[in-house]
Amino acid sequence: MARALQLARKGLFTTTPNPRVGCVIVSDGRIVGEGWHERAGEAHAEIHALNAAGKAARGATAYVTLEPCSHHGRTPPCADALIEAGVARVVAAMRDPDPRVGGNGLEMLRAAGIACEDGLMEAEARELNIGFVSRMTRGRPWVRLKVAASLDGKTALNNGRSQWITGPEARRDGHAWRARACAILTGAGTVRDDDPRLTVRDVETTRQPLRVVVDSHLETPPAARILEGGHALVATASEDAAKTAALCAAGAEVVVLPNPQGKVDLPGLLQALAERGVNELHVEAGHKLNGSLLREGWVDELLIYFAPTLLGSGREMFPLPELTDLAGRRDLKIVDLRRVGSDIRILARPLAA
Repeated sequence: MARALQLARKGLFTTTPNPRVGCVIVSDGRIVGEGWHERAGEAHAEIHALNAAGKAARGATAYVTLEPCSHHGRTPPCADALIEAGVARVVAAMRDPDPRVGGNGLEMLRAAGIACEDGLMEAEARELNIGFVSRMTRGRPWVRLKVAASLDGKTALNNGRSQWITGPEARRDGHAWRARACAILTGAGTVRDDDPRLTVRDVETTRQPLRVVVDSHLETPPAARILEGGHALVATASEDAAKTAALCAAGAEVVVLPNPQGKVDLPGLLQALAERGVNELHVEAGHKLNGSLLREGWVDELLIYFAPTLLGSGREMFPLPELTDLAGRRDLKIVDLRRVGSDIRILARPLAA
């Protein structure tokens, strides 16, 4: 199963909106076939592994990181393929959270006389597909908020300048996190101050995530670099027809999602992105949008790069309300801590997530 998970990670940047899945087929203690799901619409991991195993799959054990599918999507059910190949046993790391499957794949296999087990290395498999699980069970993407800051917690100077606080190794690492996401979210303020492209450039990938701008008043200029090449979405609370037409002419899609305060409805936006198949949402925004997402409880994970420098006066990472009692603090669990170049990277999650 560890090998199957290793294979599944090969699809880290490419499988969206599908989960990352690996499969290993073993006969008489020897691997006779293996494969992974490479991209949506193409063969699943089990099919690649069965093709590699050929006749050796009969009577073998298939280790797969996610329960074999039991429904017809863009490809036929993998459960049927395993039955037809004559495997004797299937071990799944976890059950599929997709309600179209949800245990049906294993039941199909059992009904055909195949011994089935699940739960082996489940935590690792769930972590690999944390966004897919979130979309299937909560109806919204897994939200990862990335911040680059000085040791005194400043993300930019008071005039908005922030390039570059961290070193090249940290920026390259940040691009790898962009690459695994289905969409990248930022705010109109960041577009105005930095004019970012928010594309994946420092790591090799065959797919660029959807770029999303939260822009309540349609302040994004049509010439903004984030709109270049299309594949960009502007979420707004404004119904200004002229501004909307200009952004659409620049290649953007505009969606109007107002809340009662005249700003973008963030939970509505998350739901809309989930409906588009977004599993992991990577946020690279300014302190105001970061603070809004945190205050409203929409952040599942913080990815923070601390540079060994001090900025003194500057913009905070998160403008959260002042506390008068420590009981109101927001506790986090540090999931990972490591050095990246000259910087420190912390991956942390709210304890309630």
